[in-house]
Amino acid sequence: MSGLNSVLDRRRFIRNVIMLGAGILSGVGLPAPVFARGKSRVVLVKTDDRALGVARALAEFDLSGFRGATVALKANYNSADPFPASTHPDTLRALTQGLKDAGAGPMALVERSGMGVTARVLEELGVHDVAREVGFKVVVMDRLGADGYVHHAPLDSHWKKGFLLERHFAEADRVVQTCCLKTHQYGGHFTLSLKNAVGAVAKYDPATGYNYMNELHGSRRQRTLIAEISQVFRNDLIVMDGLRAFVSGGPHAGRQVEPGVIVVGTDPVAVDAVGVAILRLYGTTPEVARGAVFEQEQIARAVELGLGAATPEDIELVPLGPDADNLARRVREELA
Repeated sequence: MSGLNSVLDRRRFIRNVIMLGAGILSGVGLPAPVFARGKSRVVLVKTDDRALGVARALAEFDLSGFRGATVALKANYNSADPFPASTHPDTLRALTQGLKDAGAGPMALVERSGMGVTARVLEELGVHDVAREVGFKVVVMDRLGADGYVHHAPLDSHWKKGFLLERHFAEADRVVQTCCLKTHQYGGHFTLSLKNAVGAVAKYDPATGYNYMNELHGSRRQRTLIAEISQVFRNDLIVMDGLRAFVSGGPHAGRQVEPGVIVVGTDPVAVDAVGVAILRLYGTTPEVARGAVFEQEQIARAVELGLGAATPEDIELVPLGPDADNLARRVREELA
């Protein structure tokens, strides 16, 4: 295993040097490496109160870097279907209020729905009410022109033309996302933090009309393409709402279970690995249940790119709340 880790470490180093150079040459700010020395901490809060769960999890992280920082927010508003298809308003409220209490500067929630008209989806799900209450801007990607995006063509990518990342995610001081815990019946297999970043990419190129989502969903490498977005989509904080989950179907409907957990981290690979492990504990689809967690294509490609934890041993689980120790033990067993 030590030989494998050394190879992965070299890959991360080479990738980070290349990405840094690309950022300097293009003048576009790129995310700092999310994989640091030591383990990737993932907090598991067992709770039936999402507001308290989010607050308790955030208390485990140093948020001093958010003080005065501009923040780009990505939630899960692919359709107007209620949680767990979409971000629960209480989760959005607890997360944004927690960031505001930490001293965050201007915050912008940026969204694009894949199964509905974005503006209508946000209105139906009460997003604007939360925005007015807490005090953040809402950006509808459907209304943006070419200047609303930054083109990225990572050197190690299977995207034919690269892709357009919404500008807030490229330029904000901090990027935060909140995702749901669910399977994905249209080729993604599961839709957690790595898949949630797809909503930060333009559906169409406003200048040429090229359809990036047709490319993604028509590709036999769909799960690989999903992971490759996170070469440029940074994650300074990830909040996964797993109070309920879809263990089949998804992303808009499916068989529901109640894990009763809030999962928080900064490493999308670690967070998604833990999410997949939880889905498997409840009996999920053959695609998600098959093989080792780190052999899942989204996760394996993200590991190959050096985007986070490379093995289950790289993840430090921090259980909080009643029966959280038992959940953490079961997750560790599933990861191993």
